[in-house]
Amino acid sequence: MTMHGIAPSLSQYTRVSGDLAIGATVSVVVPAMNEAANLPHVFATLPKWIDEVVLVDGNSTDDTVAVARELRPDVRVVTQSGKGKGNALIEGFKAATGDIIVMIDADGSTDGREIVRFVSALVAGADFAKGSRFASGAGSDDISVTRSLGNTVLTTLTNWLYGTRYTDLCYGYNAFWARHLDALALDCDGFEIETLMNVRAAQAGLVVQEVPSHERCRIHGTSNLHAVRDGWRVLKTILRERRRGRVPAAAEPEIAPEFGERVAA
Repeated sequence: MTMHGIAPSLSQYTRVSGDLAIGATVSVVVPAMNEAANLPHVFATLPKWIDEVVLVDGNSTDDTVAVARELRPDVRVVTQSGKGKGNALIEGFKAATGDIIVMIDADGSTDGREIVRFVSALVAGADFAKGSRFASGAGSDDISVTRSLGNTVLTTLTNWLYGTRYTDLCYGYNAFWARHLDALALDCDGFEIETLMNVRAAQAGLVVQEVPSHERCRIHGTSNLHAVRDGWRVLKTILRERRRGRVPAAAEPEIAPEFGERVAA
């Protein structure tokens, strides 16, 4: 498999965080709208060794920003100028200063303690670490039968069109080297942002490593995700990108014992 860029060995890293030796700074981007009740749990799961938390506030009407600043005085708050999760993430990515960017949800469904898995995959040579609820060792407490079926259909279509071997297309727990933001060229507003990232990572020839992740149920509040509406947006994104973009030649996956297959290169 062709590696894009040079992946340093672990011995070259000088900053040690627990069992992980890293020589890069890590930013965590958290899009949030009216998530004041969930932030105490979410922030409590974040590793102490991360360098920066960027909270993108979607013009919340509750105490989201105040709670974030109380919990983490060094939090960077970005007030979202547009609407939608995609727009929030794009603005958060632009504001992040870390070498590695991790994106998690503010509703408690993604566990910050898993960040070490994503960063480890990047340090080991991946360009993009993609969370999967369906990889070996992963799972979900939240996904419905309808959403699971839709995700399976959309994942299968993406793999067929782009030569990838993804097991989970529509999941919002991902991490990547910030230097690849230009290659991803993100430009969408809604929940289809995760699909767009996965497709463009494949189109750009990035080394994508799937990381098993366990999705939990939202702790408080109601999700803004609508399966039919957002599934339709994802489908349109897949087909539009296929018409516009270059599809790279499929490569045989490499096996990484700890994390499973590398599914795009």
